[in-house]
Amino acid sequence: MTAPGRTPAGRPPVTRDALRDHLLRTRLAGPEVPTPRQNNLRHYRLFAQADPKALMGLDPERRWDEAAVLAMMAARVGVDPDPRYTEGPDTIDPERTLDALDRLAALLRATADARGTVLAGTGHPQKLPGFHGALVRALEAAGCRVHAPVRGLRFREPTPEGERGRITDAVGAVTVIRDLDGYPEFAAGRSGGARGRGGTAAGELRHTHSPQPVRLTLAALADAGHPPPDLVLGDHGWLCGAGRLGIPAGGLADCNDVAPFAAEEEGTVAVVVPVDDGSAPACYGPLSDYVLQRADLAL
Repeated sequence: MTAPGRTPAGRPPVTRDALRDHLLRTRLAGPEVPTPRQNNLRHYRLFAQADPKALMGLDPERRWDEAAVLAMMAARVGVDPDPRYTEGPDTIDPERTLDALDRLAALLRATADARGTVLAGTGHPQKLPGFHGALVRALEAAGCRVHAPVRGLRFREPTPEGERGRITDAVGAVTVIRDLDGYPEFAAGRSGGARGRGGTAAGELRHTHSPQPVRLTLAALADAGHPPPDLVLGDHGWLCGAGRLGIPAGGLADCNDVAPFAAEEEGTVAVVVPVDDGSAPACYGPLSDYVLQRADLAL
């Protein structure tokens, strides 16, 4: 894609230069992103050790030692490639972020052209539902069917202490709800109870790297007689869990999230955008605007 398409209604075009400035200003990318080097290296080590939480549902095709992980993350994300650099700020290269957003736009455009079916979800329910929700709203408007079959489903995952009793209250699948604020609602909140701003159930969900949400959601689709979706949008285990099952997947990942980038390297996941994933939700609006503009899907 070499030229932008329509722009979101009421907003000016988001140029590559303007988005680069935004990424640097908000520290979504740049030389000092919020995730420190020591945190990155710890997660790289855990992935190399095949820690289940670090794998996020991925079954790597190759053996990744720590050196190979660092080299891959330097190439795909832009982190410092020097293994002797062990503490301090680390980097996400904004040019890699922008290039990956262009690839994500192409993936959305292809899905829209095919009138494909879409499933979206997030392991960052406090941060990223607005980004994913904007994409699914535009795909639905373009004629795609957006699945959300998991209202009320819950799953368990280990606690830091190793117990298997903690309940993540709901599977974070995103659907399109026409509410006053224009925010997407999670399709799997608690039964009843109050909703937060914009009708979201985000306050009832917890941050997770688990692939269980996408597995449960895909199982619910199958039980209802639907084939797998043509595209899964998400992060963390949503990307890796879908990719492992051969479903095209695209979305966001931070510089300490090895598994999605390893999956992209191995061809299991279609597109992974390197970006800090723990910033204020409003920071991601220009990113979704840019993607939809490049895909000529802006509403």
